[in-house]
Amino acid sequence: MAQVGEHDQLEWLGGGIMEVLLDADHTGGHLSVFRSTVPTATASPVHLHPDEDEIFVMLRGSGLIWAADRRFELHAGGVAFLPRAVPHAYRFTSDDVDMLAIATPAGMEGFLRDAGWDRSRPKPPGWAVTPEALRRSAAANGQVILGPPLAAGEMIPAALLSAHQ
Repeated sequence: MAQVGEHDQLEWLGGGIMEVLLDADHTGGHLSVFRSTVPTATASPVHLHPDEDEIFVMLRGSGLIWAADRRFELHAGGVAFLPRAVPHAYRFTSDDVDMLAIATPAGMEGFLRDAGWDRSRPKPPGWAVTPEALRRSAAANGQVILGPPLAAGEMIPAALLSAHQ
C-alpha cells in the first residue's frame, strides 16, 4: 500500500510529473503503476520494453499512441494495451494530461527513476530529461530507445519495426 504523499515524484518529459504509485517493492515484482500529469504537449521517443507489457489509461486529456504499424487517438476514459517487445511511442495532443500507466511485471520504475529528477531534491538550473539521459537510463535498466519522438502525422519507420520483429 502507498498513500498520497508517499509516492516518488519525478520530473519527467516536457517538465511533467511522473508519480511512482506502486513499484516492485509494493507488489512483489508483479506490476508497477505510474501516474503522469503533463502541463504541456509532450512526446516520448520511439521505444520498446523487452520484458514488460504496458497499459495506458487516459484520465484527462488526449494523445496519440503508436504501437508497431498502428496509430490510435486516446481520449479521457480510453485505454491502450502495448505488448512487450513492440515498438511504441506517445504524443500528448492536449494540455493538462493525466494518465495512468501499468507495467507488468514490475521493473520499469528503475528506468524512470534513473532518467527523471527526484522532486524531493533541489533541481539544478536548466535540468531536463534529455535524449542522452533516456538512452543511458534505458541501457542500464533493460529498456530500448529506437528513435526520436514522432510528429502527429508520422508512423514508426518500417526499418525500426522490421529490426524488432
